[in-house]
Amino acid sequence: MTHHSTTQLLVLHAVRLEGFGDFEVIAKRAGTSRNEAIEVLAEAERVGWVQNAAFADLEGWSLTDSGKVENERQLAAERRWADTADVVTAVYREFLPLNARLLRAVTDWQIAPTDTDRFAPNRHTDPEWDARVLAELTALSRELAPLTARLAAVLSRFGDYTPRFDSALAKAREGQTAWIDSSGWDSCHRVWFQLHEDLLATLGIDRRQEP
Repeated sequence: MTHHSTTQLLVLHAVRLEGFGDFEVIAKRAGTSRNEAIEVLAEAERVGWVQNAAFADLEGWSLTDSGKVENERQLAAERRWADTADVVTAVYREFLPLNARLLRAVTDWQIAPTDTDRFAPNRHTDPEWDARVLAELTALSRELAPLTARLAAVLSRFGDYTPRFDSALAKAREGQTAWIDSSGWDSCHRVWFQLHEDLLATLGIDRRQEP
C-alpha cells in the first residue's frame, strides 16, 4: 500500500526541492493548500528550519542547515516504515544511467557544435538536431515512467514527476524550446533535477559523493 506523507514533511520537502519559493510555489510543489503551507512554514520558521528572504521584488522561503537535517530525518523515518523492500534504492540505481543520458540530451539542446566552435549555442535552426534530442527525451520519458510508478507505489509523493516531465516535453515539441532547460518553471530539466534531488534526499546521499 502506498504511503502518503504528512503535510509537514511535504511542505518542508517542497522548500528543499524548490530551493526558494513563495507560499504559492511551495504549496503547489507540496500538493497542499496555501493555508496549510502558511501554517507549516510559520511553525518551521519558529523552530529555525526555514527562513524568509526578499531579493528585489522576490520574496520566498528556503531551508536552513537545521531544516535540511530535519527534512532528512523525517524522510529517513518515513522510508524505514514505508519502504521495507528498499524499492527506492533499487530504483535509484536504475535511474543513474538515465540521468547521464538526460544530462547529455540537455547539453545537446543547449550546444550545437560547428566546424569552428565546438561550444556554439544551439539556435534551434537545425530541425534534425533538435528532433534527435526530442526523440531521446521521449525515450527517457518512456523509461522513467515505470520507475516513478514503482516509487509512487511506495511513496505517493513520487507520482507526479513523469506527468510533469511529459507536460514540459509536449510544450517543447510545439516549439516552445525553453521548456526543455529553463530553470524558471517546470521544464524537463528542472523536473528531472527535482526527482534526482528527491531520490538523493530520501536515501540520505550527498550529491557530491554520488557514484
